Amino acid sequence: KISTLLYECDINIEDINQKIMDSYFVMIMLVDMKQSKQSLEKVREELENISDALQVKIQIQHEDIFKMMHRV
Repeated sequence: KISTLLYECDINIEDINQKIMDSYFVMIMLVDMKQSKQSLEKVREELENISDALQVKIQIQHEDIFKMMHRV
């Protein structure tokens, strides 16, 4: 459902990383929104709907925020 939404929004998945962390399945996707006509906020809203339906937590954030959080 997530990749379908990204496809429908013209968002390209560039990289996917998956692992188990503290018994939780974690997936990180690096996506390119340059071709998308949707705003980050609109995509976030659509992902929240999917999150509720799948009963999972989905977070989306701008690359700048991600980089700042993961700086060494």
